[in-house]
Amino acid sequence: MPIPTLGNPQNTIEILKKYNFSFQKKFGQNFLIDTHVLDKIIAAADITKDDYVLEIGPGIGTMTQYLAAAAGKVTAVEIDKALIPILADTLKDYDNVNIVNQDILKMDIQKLVDEENGGKPVKVVANLPYYITTPIIMGLFESHVPIESITVMVQKEVADRMQVGPGTKDYGALSLAVQYYAQPYIVANVPPNCFMPRPKVGSAVIRLTVHREPPVRVEDEKLMFRMIRASFNQRRKTLANGLKNSAELDLPREIVEESIEELGKGPGVRGETLTLEDFALLSNIIYRKINGQPDNHE
Repeated sequence: MPIPTLGNPQNTIEILKKYNFSFQKKFGQNFLIDTHVLDKIIAAADITKDDYVLEIGPGIGTMTQYLAAAAGKVTAVEIDKALIPILADTLKDYDNVNIVNQDILKMDIQKLVDEENGGKPVKVVANLPYYITTPIIMGLFESHVPIESITVMVQKEVADRMQVGPGTKDYGALSLAVQYYAQPYIVANVPPNCFMPRPKVGSAVIRLTVHREPPVRVEDEKLMFRMIRASFNQRRKTLANGLKNSAELDLPREIVEESIEELGKGPGVRGETLTLEDFALLSNIIYRKINGQPDNHE
């Protein structure tokens, strides 16, 4: 297996010149040019020869070379057609890489995992464009595809949001969603000068180790997440008002008020002070009331 070369900025520049590549703003392209950061990502993702890795947004194949050298098999999914010939060149010496020119959000990942890895859990690694980080991560979680961990480079502020708890300004629907599905851990902060072109903001590598079982028991996942979104859509309002005013919930006022009273946090409580456990409990209370089931707090 050849030694990865693209972590060196000079080699990256050479490839871009060779193919006369121009960065696409719409795809949010920032290529990593720091070997220390690349080593950290591979170590954090704990990639071994037994692993099948799904890489999202390989760019010119910088991290793909590192992944290919460490993993058993890699599928790299790239949306930008202009990058496919470059990837074919930079990865030609790695026989364990499969390049797919598709939009990850429209792809049947379960089918890929079944065909390429016999349905066993995969490790996802990505340097994600900032504008699409949340839809991609949430799409992976909600699809319930067998995933062991997701190790991603994201905007620093998004990484912070994923791991904070109640009562902080960064706490919100994303924090709760990520923590319902996984255990977040910030591996490293990455300054703008590690990329080409330089982004305007700092980045961070975060590893999300997917829970085998969610940490809370929920009767209706979709209902809980609709409630979470409703309670953070209007942060300044009380939880009761957030839930009562939400078009996507459409809950009777008395059910909302009775349920919050049962939760025992007081009528003026705000959504941003509730933990994941609180939201799970509240959504189970509401679920039982809507469906006419007896209350049994579990």
